[in-house]
Amino acid sequence: MLDGAAERGLTTPRAAGIAGIAFAVLFVLALVFLRDTVGRGLATETVLLNVTSGSTLALVGLYLVPFAGIAFLWFIGVVRDRIGEREDKFFATVFFGSGLLFVALVWASAAASSAIVVGVRYFGLEVPPAAVMGWMRSLAYALAFAFATRAAAVFMISAASIGLRSRTFPNWFAWTGYLFGAVLLLGVAFWDWIILLLPAWVAAVSLFILRRERARSRTARKSTAWCWANS
Repeated sequence: MLDGAAERGLTTPRAAGIAGIAFAVLFVLALVFLRDTVGRGLATETVLLNVTSGSTLALVGLYLVPFAGIAFLWFIGVVRDRIGEREDKFFATVFFGSGLLFVALVWASAAASSAIVVGVRYFGLEVPPAAVMGWMRSLAYALAFAFATRAAAVFMISAASIGLRSRTFPNWFAWTGYLFGAVLLLGVAFWDWIILLLPAWVAAVSLFILRRERARSRTARKSTAWCWANS
């Protein structure tokens, strides 16, 4: 029973780290591939031309988004499991709810931005007028940058609060979460791609978890070797 608990305590942080890094990589790649339909940089006529030619990159981005969301949900689950009884119920509810809301909004945004590409390529639909494409892009943009970004900001702030109260992370790590969350909450109105702060912060948290887990594993092996040597 003790061996099982020890093994669980070692594998859970490692799972959180791997899931967080997987989310960061997949989310950034998905945004890069979907930038031609979600971003504001291209004119609607150019996006329509990409749709007519069957934008493969947009479809790749569409397929990456669900896996990024799954990795993010896994990251949330194993972090909450790691904190355990030390978790503050109020911030835990906000943390969990904002994380779920972020994933749902990102999925909806990806679906809206790629619906026309899917319709033209797989269902043989005619290319819609520029106005229709513009409205779909506007919907996808609003979901991703007006709503999902704010949910991500709340997620980071609540996660930082949990880490600070439970002493799971160092104080400077928690204050970084507060800073990034505040910037994400307010700064997206000036620069939409500031949403990349979320995968950067999650990746940093994941690397911290993996590094601490590696140190604990080395300590456990040294302790076991010492016990065997002195038994």
